[in-house]
Amino acid sequence: MPENALSDITHTIQLAVAPVFLLTAVSTTLTVLTNRLARIIDRARSLENAFPHAALDDQRRMRGELDHLSERARLIHIALTTGVGAALSVCLLITFAFLGYLTQTNLGQPVAVLFILAMGLLMASLVSFLREIFVSVQSLRFGLNAVLSDPKP
Repeated sequence: MPENALSDITHTIQLAVAPVFLLTAVSTTLTVLTNRLARIIDRARSLENAFPHAALDDQRRMRGELDHLSERARLIHIALTTGVGAALSVCLLITFAFLGYLTQTNLGQPVAVLFILAMGLLMASLVSFLREIFVSVQSLRFGLNAVLSDPKP
């Protein structure tokens, strides 16, 4: 292998390292989102199982909590979908970087577009995640207010 070719592949690998770190960060975010979704589903199933046996007042409260959980699940679903899109974009970006090297083709523009797309999708994922957190906190306050305003001992 000529020395210039070794230098070129080394440079290509160096350029691919930053997106790999990005991919690691996106994967960690997806793990957090998946865990939150699992907790939402577990809570919803628990409420759905208890619903038929609950008193009417409790059923109304449960229905409200199920509505909040449904909204949270929807937002986490959006965050997961856009997060996976970001991860796939990063994978394509790395693939294009190596394909460009192997075929001696300038794929700089598609790589740049994929990076911008990955960042946009990651931002959308994080915004949806933040919205889910707001809904979660709002439902916590709602539950606390209901307990505090309940005149029963």
